[in-house]
Amino acid sequence: MTTNEQKAMEIRIDPQTEPGFVSLTVADLKRSLEFYTEALGFAILQQDGKVAILGTGNTPLLVLTELTGATPWPHDQYGYTGLYHIAIRVPTRADLGRWLRNWFQRGLPMPGQGDHIVSEAIYLSDPDGNGVEVYCDRPRDTWTWVDGKVQMGTGPVDIRGLLDEAERAGEPWTGFAAGTVLGHMHLQVGNIPQAVAFYHNILGFDIVAQMPSALFVSAGGYHHHIGMNIWHSRNAEPAPKDMAGLSFFTLNFANEEAQQAVIARITAAGLTTTQNNNIVTIQDPWQNTILLQIGTTTTAQVAELLA
Repeated sequence: MTTNEQKAMEIRIDPQTEPGFVSLTVADLKRSLEFYTEALGFAILQQDGKVAILGTGNTPLLVLTELTGATPWPHDQYGYTGLYHIAIRVPTRADLGRWLRNWFQRGLPMPGQGDHIVSEAIYLSDPDGNGVEVYCDRPRDTWTWVDGKVQMGTGPVDIRGLLDEAERAGEPWTGFAAGTVLGHMHLQVGNIPQAVAFYHNILGFDIVAQMPSALFVSAGGYHHHIGMNIWHSRNAEPAPKDMAGLSFFTLNFANEEAQQAVIARITAAGLTTTQNNNIVTIQDPWQNTILLQIGTTTTAQVAELLA
């Protein structure tokens, strides 16, 4: 192993690292709960006043916090750094088809779509303009890698094929299936080289795709756990506090050693962190807040964190 290869291994994030759950600010909690439960398929795991924890089974994936009168997120418009979309990954293609069938049966319009070669994705926005992706992966052994970069693209999704797959499975829609997770986060950032410096050089994610206006990074050979772009946010400022959008998201580490390796690099870079028990909070260069935690969290633990 060369010196450069050894150095790369030293800064590589643990391969089992993955997103855990995400917290969004919304203007009207009742309106958002109707959208996220009925149109999307989350279950309400706990609600207390202006805060609701949503997920599947007993797994929390999304926190919604009401900020009454919050201005909408300017999705698909030039604006601020922050959220581009959250990405909910369902276990199978039939699950994605079943979800899409429910969407259409509610009389909702054709959403956006993208066949990314590694996955099939459906795109929409919540009532506050927060972007949401619902997707399923193609099998990993069908992904193509060239010089450490995964081959992704954007083409039309076979909508009819998805719906047919759901019909063949013959299962009714009962909400998101068990095994649904927060597959990745996609952020609006202000500068791609700065994003590389933070997410690759400090946190240690592998760069799996990069272009002048976008960056995709992951752990453990996934196609991407975090996407970043400057399509609507080149050199932009963070969103004002009275706007709906991203509050924070978590990264789950397999063990304390994996978490501490990242914290050591953050400290060496002179960046500020805060700690609450075993959860360490860091902000990227655009004030996107990330919670570094060990293992997954229960609903009770999320509620305690929010208290």
